[in-house]
Amino acid sequence: MENNQIMMKEKLGLLGILKETLTILHKNPSLIILAFLASIPLFCSLLAHEIFFQQAIIETTKSRPQDSEGVLCSVATNGRSSCIYHWIGDNGPLDTIKKIIENLTGRYLLLGLSYLGIVHLLDLFCTIVIVNSAAAIYARENHINAKEMWNRAIKGVSLKGPFITSIYALLMSSLSLLGLVSLATNFYMTSRAILFIVFFGLLCIVWLAKHMEWNAIWNMGVVLSVLEEKQGVIALGVSAYISRGCRRRGLFLMLIFFVWRLALRLSCLYVGWSEGGSGIGVTAAHVSLVCFGNVLKWVAFMVYFYDCKKRFLEKKIDVEQGSAAEALK
Repeated sequence: MENNQIMMKEKLGLLGILKETLTILHKNPSLIILAFLASIPLFCSLLAHEIFFQQAIIETTKSRPQDSEGVLCSVATNGRSSCIYHWIGDNGPLDTIKKIIENLTGRYLLLGLSYLGIVHLLDLFCTIVIVNSAAAIYARENHINAKEMWNRAIKGVSLKGPFITSIYALLMSSLSLLGLVSLATNFYMTSRAILFIVFFGLLCIVWLAKHMEWNAIWNMGVVLSVLEEKQGVIALGVSAYISRGCRRRGLFLMLIFFVWRLALRLSCLYVGWSEGGSGIGVTAAHVSLVCFGNVLKWVAFMVYFYDCKKRFLEKKIDVEQGSAAEALK
């Protein structure tokens, strides 16, 4: 989309972005059909991945030993009292975590490799198709037939840029999530001391908010690498630069899709826990809703990208006009 077309768009808030996303999908059935066809390989790979992943999660949860507990003791030394937290029982929290890791490391490693090698590539292909097609519709604001949309989505698009950017985004998102899991682990290890509960609870909330904000920047970087000739660190840097002043909307936008995915995950795990397995039907329904949310997410981030770019261009024009006015004085 050209800059003059971007400047003609209205500024959008969070609800405006969501409304525009639904409008694009509602008024263009061909986009829904194309997204459905592009999502079929992703659906099949996610279905197989989810079956093994849910089984691993259920086994992890059931393997937690229940025979350890902690006590908070008061000890007096040289007239001063201090509190010492002791674990009693056969297994402390470190032993629990160590046992879980030893039992399930191989399975999680295999799941991780399958995700990187198969699911991630198919997800990237689906993302390119959705973002390019939705951008063409958003730029023209009229109906495009499925053939033209497919040509727009595939022809002239380099897979190298989006692939490199997506790898960077996936790596940084994984590291951020690992930090969040580390905080949650410390929260679990000190879950019987109130002061530590408050401390690590607040840290987890702050980290989760930053994780959502960073993921919004990285997702917009992937969108930017699909629509423009930028890749890797450059795409992510440009994304962070033009999103300044708009990151709160990105945070809440990412939070909506995070809650959507988490709700689906927990509901599916609940069924699997209570019945010893989710079953093919429940897992297929879960994956279908995940793919539907994936379509909504990338269309929404395409709209969010153009809205951030519009605001950035307006600020740039204001600065240039201000500089010109000062030069004339």
